[in-house]
Amino acid sequence: MTACFTRSITPEQNPEQNRDQTALTLIDLLLERASHQPNRLAYTFLQDGETETGRFTYHALDQQARAIAAKLQSLNMAGSRALLIYPPGLDFIAAFFGCLYAGVIAVPAYPPRRNQTMSRLQAILRSSQATLALTTATLGASIRERFAEETDLTHLQWLATDTIDNQLAPFWQPPLISPDSLAFLQYTSGSTGAPKGVMISHRNVIHNSALIHQCLGDTPESLGVSWLPPYHDMGLIGGILQPLYVGAPMILMPPMAFLQKPIRWLQAISKFQATTSGGPNFAFDLCMRKVKPEQLATLDLSRWQVAFTGAEPIRAHTLEQFANTFAPCGFRKTALHPCYGMAETTLIVSGGTQGTAPTLHPVNAAALENNRIQVEPEKAETRTLVGCGQSLQGLQVVIVDPETLTPCPANQVGEVWVAGQSVAQGYWDQPAQTAEIFQAHLSDTGEGPFLRTGDLGFLLDGELFITGRIKDLMIIRGQNHYPQDIEMTVENSHSALRPAAGAAFTIDVKDKEQLVIVQEIERSYLRKLDVQEVVTNIRQAVASQHGLQVYAMSLVKTGSIPKTSSGKIQRHACRSQFLNGTLSVIEDWSENPQNKAKFLNLKAEVETLLQELGCKN
Repeated sequence: MTACFTRSITPEQNPEQNRDQTALTLIDLLLERASHQPNRLAYTFLQDGETETGRFTYHALDQQARAIAAKLQSLNMAGSRALLIYPPGLDFIAAFFGCLYAGVIAVPAYPPRRNQTMSRLQAILRSSQATLALTTATLGASIRERFAEETDLTHLQWLATDTIDNQLAPFWQPPLISPDSLAFLQYTSGSTGAPKGVMISHRNVIHNSALIHQCLGDTPESLGVSWLPPYHDMGLIGGILQPLYVGAPMILMPPMAFLQKPIRWLQAISKFQATTSGGPNFAFDLCMRKVKPEQLATLDLSRWQVAFTGAEPIRAHTLEQFANTFAPCGFRKTALHPCYGMAETTLIVSGGTQGTAPTLHPVNAAALENNRIQVEPEKAETRTLVGCGQSLQGLQVVIVDPETLTPCPANQVGEVWVAGQSVAQGYWDQPAQTAEIFQAHLSDTGEGPFLRTGDLGFLLDGELFITGRIKDLMIIRGQNHYPQDIEMTVENSHSALRPAAGAAFTIDVKDKEQLVIVQEIERSYLRKLDVQEVVTNIRQAVASQHGLQVYAMSLVKTGSIPKTSSGKIQRHACRSQFLNGTLSVIEDWSENPQNKAKFLNLKAEVETLLQELGCKN
């Protein structure tokens, strides 16, 4: 595949927008937009999800990016890493492009909440070896005060980009970069204390944007709405960079505005007559549960052509119920667009065909447990899987036996391997993990390199289906969480809890992933255990450190939790014992004891375990 991607823009009334665009880098892309369509609206921001507080034309964004870049160039920051610590909004977008314009490698990061530790931000800082942090004047003051408590972080230089005068724009000099130059580091580790930064080049983004364009079919006449966090791949690539690639305007709102009132997302789609918007499965489920029947009459979703969904397990029930619930508002089931991707592939790998309903296949659950696919009519013994579309042109997807590293035969579940120019360059400063994950080769033919996704799946008539996870990564409300981090938080929350003797995992309760904790008690506390105090401490610690609610908890006897011969926690065996009630329980706690009791007796929920046995990255 060539390095140059020429895009044909759908004709519009403005003749300047009929020009074919050829961009090798994201800098080229914005410069072309600002040159040929300076007054075209690029981004509109709704601070509370309802009220407009700012907007960018291509010209305005270009000018602000030039000014920020000129300031960075005056500091000789080319080639260095810069943390981007912003609330969602236009300041983040300007700073991101300012870094690109200066040849500075952007490192987007969540601004920590007041009641949240700085551990994740500190870990990203240490991993990226950033020497500069960009933020706003207001946010920077509070974060610097908290950073001052960490003596090893005092070297960090801070720059408030909202105070930079646009009069610096003429002093900008185009950086010396190529399509293979790093554009930014995408940290994917959720709450882990050892995050990994995926190295995304300009070529990666341009190539993946071409694939998204191929998949979604957006044009400059399209209009998007996004509440997705701009610090992660779906929000950054899909919500900010893809609209720029297409030349279509985007309406943005903070994630919290959506989470507090999910109808704001649908109201924005209705008000602005958006054609493209989406999110993880939980977002569609949240709308069904929170939007009141009387509010349906106020929504017009008839222009919503692409409702993409990905980033966590896609549930057939959710898609069906969402389509039925919002059909009176003009929503069409054919708008639902399941897709699959990850930060390591920049974003998208596969997606459905626009204008067709999602592909659903009921498969035999017992066969699935043994990594075999047996499609049959839907019944009690089947589990309905949602197809994630065809692998996109320019990417090679192979299903591989993760043990033998050979291609799987048809109708067998294996690990999803991906090759193509959208695959990132590796993990920042992690050569061993880069070699293991990004440079895999088939053992029989030597073909490669491939990216090992860590996801289990299969191909059926060219459609990619994801069935589970190889590793123990948990996805709750669209966010990644590593069990070992939560387990450490739990064991440190009370002296009665035995170190390295706990397991965190999820169970499916009414189509939602819920967090469960199983934890051993120190033998010396067995006779004097204050269960309520322990439970309260665990719940508060997990909520504070990880932003999660514990659904259920089992405090178990010393030495009873399943472990390997080398002393590692067997999380899946522990999960199985929790489900079938064979743990050596001292005390059980649940947020909803009645639902938990019913859940543990339902065969259908035990079958959900089959999804997890292979596990995922």
